[in-house]
Amino acid sequence: MTSAFNTSAFNAYAALALAIVFEVAGSAFLQQSAQFTRPWPTLAMVLFYVASFYALSVAIRVIPLSIAYAIWGGVGIILTATVSFVLFRQMLDAAAFVGIALIVSGVVVINLFSASTVH
Repeated sequence: MTSAFNTSAFNAYAALALAIVFEVAGSAFLQQSAQFTRPWPTLAMVLFYVASFYALSVAIRVIPLSIAYAIWGGVGIILTATVSFVLFRQMLDAAAFVGIALIVSGVVVINLFSASTVH
């Protein structure tokens, strides 16, 4: 008997989740790189972005590129905004929250209603 956790869809979404986490970490190090003037944060940023794109490339073996990229971008925006608030004390205004809510809504609609997603 095979488990649902052994499916290629599960592995693809796991790779997509890693791609998102690596991209958010890369973005945090981008902030810390001070326009590439600090070598260690710059190196970390590059490594996280490379890892993110590699994990994204693994995910799109199963998930259509348009769907994977929409999820990657949408969830990445939400997490990056959260990390920016927590680590860098960068505040968002009401318009930013509304925009992020619209992005979340779009990702939810894609995942719940699109026949293009892999379940």
